[in-house]
Amino acid sequence: MVMTILARGSGVTKVSEENNASVKATRRPRGAPRRLALEAARTLFARQGYRNTTTKEIAEAAGVAEHLLFRNFGSKAALFNEAVVVPFLAIVDQLSSQWESIEPGPDAAEAVGREFLGGLYDLFVENRGLVMTLWGADALSEEEVAETGIADIDRAMAVLADLGAKGTELLGLDSGHQDLAARSTVALVAGMAAFGATFFGGTRPPRDVMVEEITQATLHGFLHRPPTP
Repeated sequence: MVMTILARGSGVTKVSEENNASVKATRRPRGAPRRLALEAARTLFARQGYRNTTTKEIAEAAGVAEHLLFRNFGSKAALFNEAVVVPFLAIVDQLSSQWESIEPGPDAAEAVGREFLGGLYDLFVENRGLVMTLWGADALSEEEVAETGIADIDRAMAVLADLGAKGTELLGLDSGHQDLAARSTVALVAGMAAFGATFFGGTRPPRDVMVEEITQATLHGFLHRPPTP
């Protein structure tokens, strides 16, 4: 058996080749620390927001050394950008492509509304950290806004507002301020997605119930809803 010999004072310590192999086997695959850091960052940013999350907490949750975060991402702001903003922008582009393919038919208002608003709701549920950070974005410095990618979110919000305006046209609805009407709808959906169980009395309603309520509120408000079957 091949042995590794380590001198220790006047004695000799022998470590087997098998032990060396065991140490090597515990090393993570290349890229694993980065992936773990991104997953932990998404979870913590969603739970605590950007301001209240530290790189130390992210490193501990990921099970990696804190200095690896800075080696891989450079800063907390850049990590937020890659973990939260970039995936959000990609999903918005995907939602936009899907929306372009929708062709409303007779009595399509409910179906079109659920399709768009349901997709929007899912988008914000998966990106609660971004919603929370947007609420407090005015407190960020210009450098943080740029480095986190928050500045790019305005483009995504403009896309969502444009989709909302197109939906309004498809449904034959009218608004003197289409962009503002669309953004108010986005804000409604984001709020319903971002609030935790406490806001809903201890238990969040099922996803379909939430989407249906948002759809009815958007299409009919609270005073002009069709009768419940």
